[in-house]
Amino acid sequence: MRLSRIIMALTVGLAVVAVPTAAGAAQPQPQPPANGQPPPDYVPTPALLTVSPTTIVIGDTAVLRGRNFGPNEIVDITVSVAPLAASVPGQAPARRSDGSAVAMTTVAYPHPAPRHFTARTDALGRFTVKYRPSDVGRLTFTAVGRESDRTASATLTVLPKKRPPHRPPHHLPVTGDSIGTPMKVGGGLVGAGMVLMLGSVLWRRRNRFGAGSAS
Repeated sequence: MRLSRIIMALTVGLAVVAVPTAAGAAQPQPQPPANGQPPPDYVPTPALLTVSPTTIVIGDTAVLRGRNFGPNEIVDITVSVAPLAASVPGQAPARRSDGSAVAMTTVAYPHPAPRHFTARTDALGRFTVKYRPSDVGRLTFTAVGRESDRTASATLTVLPKKRPPHRPPHHLPVTGDSIGTPMKVGGGLVGAGMVLMLGSVLWRRRNRFGAGSAS
């Protein structure tokens, strides 16, 4: 009698343990993506594009770095240029006669930098390219992956070269004393010369008259 109770208790215990396992087996299992496509709830990591430094002087070179694009794909990069506003840090705003500010216009160099170029990513979807702008203004870079269709953008500010300050021609200061002194010296020399000339004339006349009276 006791043995039958023990067997019954073991049977009930095994049944209780087996119920959750059977319920878990009945749950639908996630299926692998078909045709290599990600599941519907998959959110891709957004692409990033950075430029360093963010502000340069015309003639310098900036570095573009992209991340989270497709592996080993070509990325198209487009450059758009906008004129600098008068409030750009480090630049004195141009002013009209009435005091209103004037926006700085874009200045192009003889050999313009490309407005469209490409970069190829590595196996991790990263790339690094250098860009030397030939335009003064606010440059916006837009990168688009050809296969992943991921897009990112970055902005670069290009400032004009600072012109050296205008310096007037160097002249020695002219004062009343500096002018009066040479005039005084010159006048003295002229007077001394006249005295010597008169003395010479008188001396000649005296010698002439003296020689006549002696004869």
